[in-house]
Amino acid sequence: MATFGVEIFPTDYSIRPDEIAKAAEERGFASIFFPEHTHIPASRRTPFPMGGELPKEYSHVHDLFIAMTAAAMTTTKIKIGAGVCLVTEHDPIHLAKQVASLDALSNGRVILGIGAGWNAEEMEDHGVPFKKRWRVTGERVKAIKRIWKEEAAEFHGDLVNFDPIWCWPKPAQAGGPPVWMGSLSPKSLERVVDYCEGWFPVEAPIDALTRRLEMLREAASRAGRKFETIDLAIAVFALKEDTCKRLIDLGFTHLVLGQPSEPSDRALKRLDQAASIAAKVG
Repeated sequence: MATFGVEIFPTDYSIRPDEIAKAAEERGFASIFFPEHTHIPASRRTPFPMGGELPKEYSHVHDLFIAMTAAAMTTTKIKIGAGVCLVTEHDPIHLAKQVASLDALSNGRVILGIGAGWNAEEMEDHGVPFKKRWRVTGERVKAIKRIWKEEAAEFHGDLVNFDPIWCWPKPAQAGGPPVWMGSLSPKSLERVVDYCEGWFPVEAPIDALTRRLEMLREAASRAGRKFETIDLAIAVFALKEDTCKRLIDLGFTHLVLGQPSEPSDRALKRLDQAASIAAKVG
């Protein structure tokens, strides 16, 4: 049986993250996710992956972890997710503490969706060359997990390096929150198997998703990992029953329904529509 969540860009002109999180919990959603962009460079050479002009909400979104904290403090059951955290824009020690603190304060409700990012200028402003984005992401995630699990953690990689450190609190979830890879790239499927608990792509044509699921299964087999240990979630933009049913039939067990960045009245009306679809399909 599939579960459903929602995702929204919480901005300075839209419904507040705490308000929509509470409303989503009241409507029975299992999770709420927020995306991340620390900034958008005013002069941008990188094209928007979805095509066309970059939507306004990308440069107006609230800080990810402040939004997640606001959501966590007004709810008690709903999972609080990063959809996705751009690891290339964070110091790994600081990020480990942020996520662990939020997981502890929310009583173990965090899901850490991750990505490397698509905007070359944005990550370069944080000192990460575009060609190194996945190497940076992988090492940082592995270092973060070590900090979560070990009393005196140390990590020595090519891009992340530190001697034993003490860093509390530890996450409420044993070993740390689940890390979900938010990427459709075929190469990222190996990364899912290597250092993630789940795969969290965006909605794509069914044949493309089918092939990638096959590739993910093959990658898990090569690594000696059981495919069933990998969470399968997906961000869905089209609020259609048929779309949701097809994705569930493919094997996705958690569908995260995208919501527009709108003021409270319109946002809650759209949330009701999403809840109606979830009730029918789930």
